Amino acid sequence: MNPPSVTPPVRGCTCFRLRQLTRRVTQHYDSHLARAGLRVTQYGLLSMLVRTDSMSLSEFAARMEMDRTTLTRNLGPLETAGWVSVTAGKDARSRAVRLIAAGRAVWETAKPHWRQAQDELNAALGTDRVAALHGLLDDSLTRFHLALDSTEPSAAP
Repeated sequence: MNPPSVTPPVRGCTCFRLRQLTRRVTQHYDSHLARAGLRVTQYGLLSMLVRTDSMSLSEFAARMEMDRTTLTRNLGPLETAGWVSVTAGKDARSRAVRLIAAGRAVWETAKPHWRQAQDELNAALGTDRVAALHGLLDDSLTRFHLALDSTEPSAAP
């Protein structure tokens, strides 16, 4: 008979640890993507647009887990470079972002550098650990959303 497992107490700040890890991983990807003139944040934005081509800023921000102000600030250099177009949306209050040909081209140029960074990360951590980490992160994000959705005050009276 096995004794019941005891969950160790959580010590320290989860946010701090996640930020340490993301800073290190970001540095790794940035060093590879610099060869294509991109940072990993820019590559991520272009990657989302490659899949969808065009969407409202609000939808884009939600998919990226960013607020609109941060998204707009991050899109600025991409728009200046001529990789995306930000235009009026379906109504007067909305704006839409669209990937343009030059953006797709720079994404294609950067893709092998991203792949090399990913392969090196997989080798350093082990593919099983990376897959488990992805699963844990996806599940945690879902749980976090569910917990927040259930505690947020509703708009209805």
